[in-house]
Amino acid sequence: MVKERKVDFCTQCRKETAYQLRKKIVQKVIKEKNYDFEIIIAVCDECGEEMDIPGLLDFNIKSIDEQYRKEEGLISVDDIKKIMNIYNIGKAPLSIALGFGEITITRYLLGQMPSKEYSDIIKKALSSPNYMIELLNENAEKMGETAYKKAIKAAEKVAGLFCISNKMLLTISYIFDQMQEITPLALQKILYFIQGIYMVMYGEPLFKEDCMAWVHGPVYEEVYDLFKDFKYNPIEDNRFAIFKERFVELSDQEKKVINLVINTFGKYSGKVLETITHNESPWKEARNNYDPLQLSRVIIDKNEIMKYFNLIANKYGIDTEEKLNRYIRSYL
Repeated sequence: MVKERKVDFCTQCRKETAYQLRKKIVQKVIKEKNYDFEIIIAVCDECGEEMDIPGLLDFNIKSIDEQYRKEEGLISVDDIKKIMNIYNIGKAPLSIALGFGEITITRYLLGQMPSKEYSDIIKKALSSPNYMIELLNENAEKMGETAYKKAIKAAEKVAGLFCISNKMLLTISYIFDQMQEITPLALQKILYFIQGIYMVMYGEPLFKEDCMAWVHGPVYEEVYDLFKDFKYNPIEDNRFAIFKERFVELSDQEKKVINLVINTFGKYSGKVLETITHNESPWKEARNNYDPLQLSRVIIDKNEIMKYFNLIANKYGIDTEEKLNRYIRSYL
């Protein structure tokens, strides 16, 4: 297939010319503070000057807006839309529920920047259905009965989904932030490796949930229930915006272990990770009395996981990506 050339009118050359898209850093001062923003420019192949390409200015304006919000920790327009979707609530009722003026959310959706105080309230409502329930109950009389009933029903339903421990939630939040996409199968194995390596490095479990020896490898049942609808597909659902940025509560040592696993085991598919766990003694011994396809809810004892990864630490090392990659290669 022949790659299509990008061509448009160059005002310097006064004719149609080919151009290349390139990244460029521009500096802007906002509220007396300097920022470096990355934009995309079109450069003429013939004269080397920048060209005005339809749609590029709008793209860069949106990109700068997103970069500024990220730099200042402000809620994005997309995340405000997700809150409305998750909690089945309109613009005006959401404004009132959050304790704002009735048209505040409408202004934010049109591009107005929220204050840091208001942004933090919206972020918390996004990440915590229990907090949203509190706000809805506090402002129920101001919202109107119909809007309140729809929103509280949705919020209670979302809150009921999240039966995992806070540390498990934070861990999954960080995995979602660091990996572009992940399937439920891969997530289960990543969590298992994180738990094993963390116990060896720091002498205690990272999260309290027990792991079971299911047919397809180690599985945290509570996490399975949360994401089972996705089957073998990448996890993608507005409801899981609730995980967004929760990981900030993790310590540096917790992030260190999660990064180690993501940067090594995280490079492989769920099926490859399943194969690795099927060769490891904790899963094999837990399923010792079961046929290959026989269902089981037997728990893989945390002490057995820790004992196994201690052996791996002594043979290969587990505190660097290079050492973990060496271990992985021994099974591939």
